[in-house]
Amino acid sequence: MSSQLKTKKSVKPTTKIETLIHLITRSRGATLAELQNATGWQAHSVRGAISGTLRKKLGLAVTIDETEKRGRFYCISQSSDIGASR
Repeated sequence: MSSQLKTKKSVKPTTKIETLIHLITRSRGATLAELQNATGWQAHSVRGAISGTLRKKLGLAVTIDETEKRGRFYCISQSSDIGASR
């Protein structure tokens, strides 16, 4: 038997909703393509999660901005409070 002790870190997996929130809270936000790549979802699923879960259920103020270089991108305004509209 080997005398080495193997240690495994027990890390809770990040949910896809947490992934969306993490990406769109960055200062530069996230494009639809970036959100699709991170979650493995199709475009309509990402948009549905943003509209239904983030905006309606969590009450986050998700905005869509556009630049000539990046195109459209999603971001959460810094003054947004979770559940503030309820």
